[in-house]
Amino acid sequence: MTRIGQAIMLLHGGDREEARNRFGALWSEIGEHGDALHRCTLAHYMADTQDDPGDELAWDLRALTAAEGLTDERAAEHRDALAVRAFYPALHLSLAADYVKLQRPEAAWIHLNRARKASGVLADDGYGGGVRAAIGRLERRLWDQWP
Repeated sequence: MTRIGQAIMLLHGGDREEARNRFGALWSEIGEHGDALHRCTLAHYMADTQDDPGDELAWDLRALTAAEGLTDERAAEHRDALAVRAFYPALHLSLAADYVKLQRPEAAWIHLNRARKASGVLADDGYGGGVRAAIGRLERRLWDQWP
């Protein structure tokens, strides 16, 4: 998780290419069947480094698949991890945004609705507020594009 966190810091610092390279190397080490927490976290952020919306969608789908194999006990082993159910609002929000980019409004609405339903588990903190605000922004965008 430390190395994943370092790559996330590169991404947030604006170095998408180096973050993508590091995530790719880590993914090669972890593999498709590695630890679910590592796969979920890495894939979720790897999606944000992609230039092609189809590639971004593929990584976000990997993150969701990994989350489905993750237990609260495993997530709790990492000091900064949320309960597994708190992953789902952001994962579905990311998928909804991917589908918007791909001009697939029906799929976008499905995942946006899943994000909104799942957001009830989020705390009233910065993270929870940020995810709920992003859901609201994407919902307004969808209504503007595809009412």
